[in-house]
Amino acid sequence: MPISVQNMFKERKFPFLFAFSFLLISVTILLFSYSSSSPSLLLSTNFQVSDPLPPPPRPLPTRSPKNVPVSSTKPVSKTIAAASDVDLNVSLDIKWENCQLGPLAVDYIPCLDNWKAIKELKSRRRMEHRERHCPKPSPRCLAPLPIGYKVPVHWPKSRDMIWYSNVPHPKLVEYKKEQNWVRKSGDYFVFPGGGTQFKNGVQSYIDFIHKTLPAIKWGKNIRVILDVGCGVASFGGYLLDKDVITMSFAPKDEHEAQIQFALERGIPAILSVIGTQKLTFSDNAYDLIHCARCRVHWDGDGGKPLLELNRVLKPGGYFIWSATPVYRDDERDSKVWKSMVALTTSLCWKIVAKTVDSTGVGLVIYQKPSSYSCYKHRKEKLPPLCEQKTNQNASWYEPLSYCISRLPVDRMGNLLRWSTPWPQRLSSKPPSLPSEPDAEDIFIEDTKHWAALVSEVYLDGLAISLGRIRNVMDMNAGYGGFAAALIDQPLWVMNVVPIDAQDTLSIIFERGLIGVYHDWCESFNTYPRTYDLLHASFLFKNLKERCDTIDVAVEMDRILRPGGYLLVQDTMENIKKLNPVLRSLHWSTTLYQGQFLVGKKGFWRPSENDN
Repeated sequence: MPISVQNMFKERKFPFLFAFSFLLISVTILLFSYSSSSPSLLLSTNFQVSDPLPPPPRPLPTRSPKNVPVSSTKPVSKTIAAASDVDLNVSLDIKWENCQLGPLAVDYIPCLDNWKAIKELKSRRRMEHRERHCPKPSPRCLAPLPIGYKVPVHWPKSRDMIWYSNVPHPKLVEYKKEQNWVRKSGDYFVFPGGGTQFKNGVQSYIDFIHKTLPAIKWGKNIRVILDVGCGVASFGGYLLDKDVITMSFAPKDEHEAQIQFALERGIPAILSVIGTQKLTFSDNAYDLIHCARCRVHWDGDGGKPLLELNRVLKPGGYFIWSATPVYRDDERDSKVWKSMVALTTSLCWKIVAKTVDSTGVGLVIYQKPSSYSCYKHRKEKLPPLCEQKTNQNASWYEPLSYCISRLPVDRMGNLLRWSTPWPQRLSSKPPSLPSEPDAEDIFIEDTKHWAALVSEVYLDGLAISLGRIRNVMDMNAGYGGFAAALIDQPLWVMNVVPIDAQDTLSIIFERGLIGVYHDWCESFNTYPRTYDLLHASFLFKNLKERCDTIDVAVEMDRILRPGGYLLVQDTMENIKKLNPVLRSLHWSTTLYQGQFLVGKKGFWRPSENDN
């Protein structure tokens, strides 16, 4: 029999009526509160605090004895209640000054331009003067803008042309005019796609490599490349069309601003040199390494430079060397080739192809072994196999080694295998993932977390227009989840693993992404104004124990382009420390959900009237 409200009154069921009425009123209040909140999440001068996102999954276990949690996947702290007392207009009273370095100030890189330390070096024979020499304390001056600086040309147009006024260095135009590296055309530099070894253009050269060795399948088994001595990075720039991401690197030397040209073009690049210290990459990182007249003496110092390439080259990976000793037989080149044959034989590298193209330029392709068979049967055990590595981040300020790096194995001692092609490797289980039972589940959860966060908050909620963003840096990359979530966007991400965080760089490379180790208490190896977006997720927890927030903010200001964004997810304690520093630099800042601070850098630089 149906129950009516009238019958309930007659039967004196008052307690039930009271409970029902209370429930109805509560639901009505909740619905009203929800509907009255603003659906728009666009940034403004005011900020709103809404419900926090669910905490991200716990970090993956690690084989490192330190077992430091991954900062980028830290649970969200209770910041909502504290957000109401944040005044984003508060600014520190800091008297900023431009770096007083004359015309060199616009391109100032503190750890590479420490001329006092460089002058005191006892030797420069092994490129010591191109390595890092960080000043103490870190300088708190600002890099001025070049005269006439403009908003950079947008990708993909920027691959072929950039504003001259943004990188006003014409020396390469004259120095490399016969090789078609770069030309000046009106207000622009244009990049025809030429190079020292690219007589018919870089596209023809890339096709020539594939024709020489069809086993090299661009964008499938070959996804992550290291280009040594890259020039203006046209090789890496054109490979982007084939779903290949290239870490192009060269030193800051007489080839004026070549890495700055690359980054202004929107091509991944970093300043580095093979000198006396290891490269800041994990072991077994790259599918292929390329050197076209890169001017590295591979047999120097007992062969340590080539041993370093062997360390960062994946088992079964390829090394392409295009240089005159490969295809000329004069006395000098023959001597170098003979030395290279002896060295590569001792490393158990085998030649899988050697040829010359129609222009007379030749190349040789080596392959690194994927088992210990050859190492065991060497007549001379030199270089020896390296000792088993036990420490994490082992390539940060570490000297080059005279030994062959060991092939990676799992906990059972079985050799790890790389068989997953791109793009499946982005989301599949990384080979070096720890063997704990729930490690793969945690990895999958982490990937899903970042996909949701990027889609629902970073792209929709924060309304950051990706159309103007090309060069992105994740300052605390964890497992590369942020970069993976952006993989379909027209941008690239430099994944940085801080030296005080869990060592996850090998996982980042195994996913088909690129990255480096770095200490954010020091300056990064890049020119000023080279990134459009900096992302820092829980970066400051470990950092604040070792260095001042002001120094980190100065470095952020140095490497971010005018008009670029800083996106910080952190505790309110750290946001309260960082925001006043950014405001003192004349950045605009906004806060979302009590944990996402968005800063936008302007074109302001100090003037005499500011002091």
